[in-house]
Amino acid sequence: MDSEQKRKRKRLHKPYSRAQYLSVRSLILCCSLLMVFLFLSSDRLALRTVSFKPVLSVPSLSLLSSNSIQDSFNRRFKLFPLRVEERVLFPDHLFLMISKKIAPTQTLDCIYYRSLNSSEESVSLKREPVLSIDEYDEFRWVARCPLPPVNYSAVVDLSRRGIVAERGWSLRGNATVHSWEKMAYAAVLDGKTVVVFVKGLNLRPHKESDHTHFRCQFGLGNWGKNGGFVLTTDAVAAAQEVVRCLLPRSIRINKSKAQGIRVTVVHVNSLGRALGIGDRRPMAGIRSSRPYGQRRRIYREYVPVPSVARIYNFNSNQQRRNKRKYELCVCTMLWNQASSIREWIMYHSWLGVERWFIYDNNSDDGIQAVVEELNLQNYNVSRHNWPWIKTQEAGFSHCALRARNECKWVGFFDVDEFFYFPRDHRSGLPGKNSLRSLVANVSSSKTIAEIRTSCHSFGPSGLSSHPVEGVTVGYTCRLQSPERHKSIVRPDLLNTTLLNVVHHFRLRAGYRYMNMPESIAVINHYKYQVWETFRAKFFRRVATYVVDWQENQNTGSKDRAPGLGTEAIEPPNWRLQFCEVWDTGLRDFVLANFADPATGSLPWE
Repeated sequence: MDSEQKRKRKRLHKPYSRAQYLSVRSLILCCSLLMVFLFLSSDRLALRTVSFKPVLSVPSLSLLSSNSIQDSFNRRFKLFPLRVEERVLFPDHLFLMISKKIAPTQTLDCIYYRSLNSSEESVSLKREPVLSIDEYDEFRWVARCPLPPVNYSAVVDLSRRGIVAERGWSLRGNATVHSWEKMAYAAVLDGKTVVVFVKGLNLRPHKESDHTHFRCQFGLGNWGKNGGFVLTTDAVAAAQEVVRCLLPRSIRINKSKAQGIRVTVVHVNSLGRALGIGDRRPMAGIRSSRPYGQRRRIYREYVPVPSVARIYNFNSNQQRRNKRKYELCVCTMLWNQASSIREWIMYHSWLGVERWFIYDNNSDDGIQAVVEELNLQNYNVSRHNWPWIKTQEAGFSHCALRARNECKWVGFFDVDEFFYFPRDHRSGLPGKNSLRSLVANVSSSKTIAEIRTSCHSFGPSGLSSHPVEGVTVGYTCRLQSPERHKSIVRPDLLNTTLLNVVHHFRLRAGYRYMNMPESIAVINHYKYQVWETFRAKFFRRVATYVVDWQENQNTGSKDRAPGLGTEAIEPPNWRLQFCEVWDTGLRDFVLANFADPATGSLPWE
């Protein structure tokens, strides 16, 4: 009887077990196919995407056979073609970062939103053409939009011209708008450290700061109260707008994965307090500097700075065929100087400059076309989009890091400053490559890491309009005494803080600067040009710690024009001012070495 019941139970359970097996196998197969489909249709697998926010990404629907299905899918999810990753509010424009490459031929509009009622069910949209579009680095592009109209949000989106805007686009990306008053904006990998550039730390100008007050946070995506995955390291140097921190071990052992990782600076506020009723306990996850049982404790508040900075590795993008370092390079920062750089670059290339780094601070005068034309003539010029306003010192520190692996010496001077060797044409010595030869002779020194050259400031020289033959020939009257100096430095011998005051850098311990005698070399600084050119300076100064012309501060400083007020109004007899010594030395030198013998024309005209 028992054996009979067992056989019945076998027959009853056998069909059920087979069906169950087939059901589980089918489920596993379906899940596997779904995972394969998601893998093939996703482009957000790389580490450098640096975002933990859920984002629907459908780069290709080629697996679907019907175009109508794709159109229905797009309508269903309202895919926004240009996802804005970051927004920064500047005093005179709104700055947007986009992770998708933008073709130069594309015409884009800025989309502004205004809620018409408290429930935000009704929204008014407004379009304005973008001011400019530019490449920022290898994984981000940037666009500049006009400031939002009154009562419109600063959460601005981008749309291709002709695409109908829909309510809710701004909710698909990061809706944060950063204030330029305080923000981490750039980061560079440097050996076992990362150099972070931060606005709004309010550190002392021209001084090194206490680095123990800072730390760096590394992670993917944005971090807030709940945060994302974050690694924290100590700062090892700090000065002005630059903080240098150690790399986390996980990044240090695999630097190829560091590219694009977000980083910010954390300001550490230390508060000594007596532990008692009502006192705060140490913050969660933060070690106190003393054992927990002691009455006296140190409390640390970690306040991260808002950040759009992602780590950039200059070494990963340098593919020079010739591994020899250039003897002499030059870095400058400019705004709307496209009409001036031809003369400046052609002249100094003749003196021996081999490589040029142009940090463009939001120009809109077609400078990229001028750079491309110069490169077609074999001038080695690269333009770098530097959108951060009033950050010249930080920009020069950034450029020193960029140039270090390419150049032995780097000069930092402006496009209205020209080196001049008074003895060359008078003694019959060849002028070509004079500047390069000078720094090459100093390279053998074991202690000299900077060459400082005095500047002579030239005035309008009686002119009322810009000289068509260029500043070197047109302006010939200057002030008697030199004002300030500019420097050529060894970028590998700079202090770890990268501290500079525009005119010169702080050097490593054991190294010094050399003052160039005026009898050998000077810089002609065409500072006070005709009023039409000079008044452009009233727009904004590029240096961080130099007061803008419109502000009524430091009126007696050498950084301002003597007797000039805070408004762009031409003073009486401007064309005759700043003229104490007639100096035609560089004009004669240029005409003797650059003018066409037949026509007398100069190559930059």
